[in-house]
Amino acid sequence: MRIFISCGEPSGDLHAANLVRALRRRLPGAEFVGFGGPKMEAAGATLLYPLVNLAVMWLVQVILNLHVFVRLLLRAGRYFREERPDAVVLIDNPGFNWGVAKRAKAAGIPVIYFVPPQLWAWMSWRVAKMRRYVDHVLCTLPFEEPWYRARGVEGARYIGHPYFDEVAGRSLDESFLQEQRARAGRVVALLPGSRTQEVERNFPMMLRAAALVAKERPDARFLVACLHDRHRDLCASLLAADPEAAGLPIELCSGRTPEIIRLAEACWAVSGSVSLELMAEALPTVVVYKMGAAHLWLARKIVQVRYMCLVNLLADAELMPEFATSGDVSAEMARYALSWLADEADRRRVSDSLAALRDRVAIPGAIDRAADRIAEIVSAGRVVPRGPHAPIGPRPARDESIDAAR
Repeated sequence: MRIFISCGEPSGDLHAANLVRALRRRLPGAEFVGFGGPKMEAAGATLLYPLVNLAVMWLVQVILNLHVFVRLLLRAGRYFREERPDAVVLIDNPGFNWGVAKRAKAAGIPVIYFVPPQLWAWMSWRVAKMRRYVDHVLCTLPFEEPWYRARGVEGARYIGHPYFDEVAGRSLDESFLQEQRARAGRVVALLPGSRTQEVERNFPMMLRAAALVAKERPDARFLVACLHDRHRDLCASLLAADPEAAGLPIELCSGRTPEIIRLAEACWAVSGSVSLELMAEALPTVVVYKMGAAHLWLARKIVQVRYMCLVNLLADAELMPEFATSGDVSAEMARYALSWLADEADRRRVSDSLAALRDRVAIPGAIDRAADRIAEIVSAGRVVPRGPHAPIGPRPARDESIDAAR
């Protein structure tokens, strides 16, 4: 039995790794192969290409890497025809994964979307691709299943968000926590993003906000949660280039995001799935996303939801102040942080609201529920037709001669 997995983001790599481990417990003899990252590979999957290394943003970066994406899609199509995996599991990353889904569907292989793209937020017409190419959608947010079903995606099922499994199951580095707690100062966390372009755009603005806070609160200190050492080096160069940041009590940390969130009393974070972790810790946070003016104009034309932050979408209220901007909102970021540091009642009010939402929606077990569903689909060995273009009848039998030749 062989399962193909495709993910192209650091968060998707994490979910893929946890999913592989959960599926191994249910399908002990299964092989896992596909496009992903180091965590997925460490969990025992064979990488055909480290797609997570190509995590890119916006049209220009996509165009520059277009030849690589095309080559990988051709490789995926060839793999589906020759190796015939029992299922293809897609994790987020819709721009590339639509192509993977199309080729898997053409080969008659069941396609499962785990952590589906936020079609309800923007360019909702893409739901037609979900109907055409995807057989089962494992929804991570409670409103997604009815949204998909109302648009003809009958294979949608709500299972919860896998991020909450990660938060519930992780252990923090107690030595790091003790070392930091022994130091004086009120901690403000800076989370500059998981992509290089996000760090480049947002971290300088965070530094300006930190400088404003430091002027009012000499007891404040700043911990920067970098995804890895490369981002820490990038942040170090941006810090050195900013004269206003000279002398700031700031520390750059690699791979310490959970610990920094636990230590902080206020936070500035780039919009993304990390907001769910911030909600789980009930940490008062300002969410930002800086982009070019043209991209911001386009986003405002096509985005169809009130909020960009997942936490605010779940709450249907702005529990985390958010700013999508092409300018500088460092003064606003500093204003919120200063309020939370100075006014315990204000900070507690925000924290309590986040905690109440967490208790309502942050239910662990999504990875196990996804693994149960995927194992059920694979074991059944057939496609449940979805949409007018889905093939009728059982999926073609696997060519055993291919296995014999391996």
